[in-house]
Amino acid sequence: MQISLEQACKRFNKEWIFKNLSFQFEAGKHYALVGNNGSGKTTLLQIIAGYSSLTKGSIDWSPFDEGTIYEQISFAAPYLELVEEFTATEQFEFQAQFKPLQKELSTEKILALIGLKNAAHKQIRYYSSGMKQRLKLALAIFSDCPILLLDEPCSNLDKEGYGLYDTLMKDFAMHKLIIVGSNDPTEYHFCKAQVNLMDYKLD
Repeated sequence: MQISLEQACKRFNKEWIFKNLSFQFEAGKHYALVGNNGSGKTTLLQIIAGYSSLTKGSIDWSPFDEGTIYEQISFAAPYLELVEEFTATEQFEFQAQFKPLQKELSTEKILALIGLKNAAHKQIRYYSSGMKQRLKLALAIFSDCPILLLDEPCSNLDKEGYGLYDTLMKDFAMHKLIIVGSNDPTEYHFCKAQVNLMDYKLD
């Protein structure tokens, strides 16, 4: 399995976000998308996820296609919404209908791992921003999907949350193809390759 971008270009209105980006993301490897704010990290992640389309060029999710790639990808980002009326337990049960959890992991065990055991039956609307981000990360990391996309994964997390992120990634995600969009090296220190979006700004 690999994700291939060929001469990929994205434009919003008259502004080119990036141009002529060719790259291959390979199964089981870990990549960081870096670059200044506004360089296109979030945009590229959304294109890889199939949420957005290219202006020019192509993307290929071999052996999958645009209609089924969502089944292979889990995504965590601070701007993605949770169902505020759900409890954490209900959110996991709802998502599991579309993306099963990794084998031998129950919702109860996961909530204990991320420090939300005592809030399992509290509506998400009453969670702090840090609690919500822990839940978003868990929903993505523990989904049984081969591709994990993370956009600023430690947003709203405190020092303890950063440590939890490192532990979860090391123990439960290293077998996946991981792509992290971030300007914070502590969020992508495990990534062996980087794509600097600033290199694809030139006309």
